[in-house]
Amino acid sequence: MNRSRPETLLPERRAIRTLTLPGLVRLITEIDDNGPISHQKGSLQGAFGDLTPGQLRHAIDIARDLGLVHADEQAPDRYRLTASGEDLAEVYDTVARWARARHFPDTTVDFVTRVQHTLQLTSRSPQAAVSSLEPSAPHQVVTAFLQAHPRVLNRAGASSSQQAVGAGRAA
Repeated sequence: MNRSRPETLLPERRAIRTLTLPGLVRLITEIDDNGPISHQKGSLQGAFGDLTPGQLRHAIDIARDLGLVHADEQAPDRYRLTASGEDLAEVYDTVARWARARHFPDTTVDFVTRVQHTLQLTSRSPQAAVSSLEPSAPHQVVTAFLQAHPRVLNRAGASSSQQAVGAGRAA
């Protein structure tokens, strides 16, 4: 079997695992779709009523650590996307459009589920993925994003390893 760049597959898979966290997908797409989140009381939890405060805090911490979201306690806009956050929002949109056109993973799933399943598909063996649903477009945009934003690749892999160790399981 011909493996492409085995030394980079594991960090890419870890980064993709991080990028598919539901809270992170929701945070990035919410800010992309509706603009920065302000300091108004309740605006943060109001925008993410379906997430627990812990899930939301975790998503914000990851987004800040990966350089996807800029948080400024003094500015009127508390959370806004950075350039890499805007690029990731475009990746999410591209992946969701691709999945929706192919009814993947099903015809009645929500945006976050489409993004998660499609990104997880791209993290598998490229040969297996191509033969099942031809995910060349999602794989290409994810790979291009990770190459353009090495901080995301490096930090997501490191944080994924730390989370796995903290949870008592292997990465």
